[in-house]
Amino acid sequence: MIAYLRKCFISGLLVWLPIWVTLLVISFLVDLLSKSLLLLPPQFQPDVLLGFHIPGIGVLITLMIIFLTGVIVANYVGQRLVDMGDALMSRIPLVRTIYLGVKQVTQTLFTPGGQSFRKVLLVEFPLPGVYSIAFQTGEATKSVENALHEDTMVSYFIPTTPNPTSGFLMMAPKSKVIELDMSVDQALKFVISLGVVQPIPPGTMPANNKKLF
Repeated sequence: MIAYLRKCFISGLLVWLPIWVTLLVISFLVDLLSKSLLLLPPQFQPDVLLGFHIPGIGVLITLMIIFLTGVIVANYVGQRLVDMGDALMSRIPLVRTIYLGVKQVTQTLFTPGGQSFRKVLLVEFPLPGVYSIAFQTGEATKSVENALHEDTMVSYFIPTTPNPTSGFLMMAPKSKVIELDMSVDQALKFVISLGVVQPIPPGTMPANNKKLF
């Protein structure tokens, strides 16, 4: 009887837990986008202008602003305005360090054809003979290669489990890392699930004929 109740409870948990986590993440993103309207003066906020609250209007307005900004900066005049803004921000102490750092990271991650977080690696960490999943973030600087007398160094990020947003930045010779035939999505699921959800090799299916990835 106890085993049956435990089985039923776990079965229910497996149904509701992914739904609950998904709703939490979506709620966080919606709340984050909605709060962007707080940057506007109170008299220009949608609730004040319309006289009533429309759920989700903050998300829609924020997405529209992001899209319209992309349309503007896609031409020569818009790009010149962005360059002028970057030049202004680069003259402000402290602000330039944060702004330019974030800008460089976002450009590296979202630029088509970039190598950041495009490759999944297997690296020795934290001990020789013990391996961890890592994501290649780029190549190490020439100063590091020259200091270590290595031809090619790669930088990579080792995420922690089950929270992949924190981790360790490492550098190693390219010959010391192993590139895996695994997508970034598969690797992230493997890390978040504590290694329970195994990547499925291309062209194969699990025993229950249900694709896990």
